[in-house]
Amino acid sequence: MARESTLARDPTQNILDVIRTLRVELRKSDRKVADVVLAEPRQILTDTVADVARKALVSQPTVLRFCNAIGCSGYPDFKLRLAQSLALGTPATHSVLLDSDTADEVVEKIFDYTLTSLDWARHHLDKEQLSKAIELLADTQRIEFFGFGASGIVALDGAQKFPLFGVPCGAQTDAHQQIMVASMLKPGDVAVLISNTGMTLSLGDVARAAHENGAKVIGIVGAQEAPLLRYCDVSLVVETLENTSLYTPTISRIAALVVIDVLSTAVALRRNDDHQHRITQMKQRLNEMRFK
Repeated sequence: MARESTLARDPTQNILDVIRTLRVELRKSDRKVADVVLAEPRQILTDTVADVARKALVSQPTVLRFCNAIGCSGYPDFKLRLAQSLALGTPATHSVLLDSDTADEVVEKIFDYTLTSLDWARHHLDKEQLSKAIELLADTQRIEFFGFGASGIVALDGAQKFPLFGVPCGAQTDAHQQIMVASMLKPGDVAVLISNTGMTLSLGDVARAAHENGAKVIGIVGAQEAPLLRYCDVSLVVETLENTSLYTPTISRIAALVVIDVLSTAVALRRNDDHQHRITQMKQRLNEMRFK
């Protein structure tokens, strides 16, 4: 069982390769689950634990035990690693960076991992929630973006796109300033909270302050179970294949920036002809500032 323990504990391993390698060492009932996964891995991405149990003719606890046996912390973790192996036809584990990598290999791996993760985020973004966010932003009088660290960069980018939104925008990355601004919001305003983990306590305070004053709150987070979402009117879960490895690029920030682009562009397209004309003028003035 030494091989099993080594493979199962290594999160960089392609999970399909792990299953193939460990299959003969699994319990008989666990092998039934393994066979279902290997037979239709893409279908498993949309299956629940109950679905897999039914297909494998086993109990739901057996499915969970199978996940643990192959080194996953649970069914969600198993599905994430499975997605990493299947996304864009290139196992995401190929993008694990090594000290021995050449510059060319670093380029290939980071681009591959980024493209894979963006594609995953795109297909898992709740379009209904996205539409609700666009409706709120298109009908607001003021937008304030809130975030810390890498999420603060996304907040600044959101405020930088204020010509497209057509309303006053701000970005707050300091905890004290965030509470001050959130406390001054009013009905008709929108607060956009950005946090990949969705676990930043002070952002919960910001959301509560905004709500108390009648403002709406949009949350942009990286996980469906993020605690911050309980304080949001609209939840945009931008799930990526983010890896906590030391050298992994910050995919979550890139994905959140893309979502900000989607929101700002969609809102701008809803504006009238006069607003579109002003955007055209703004672009022309920017062009005039460039070298000829």
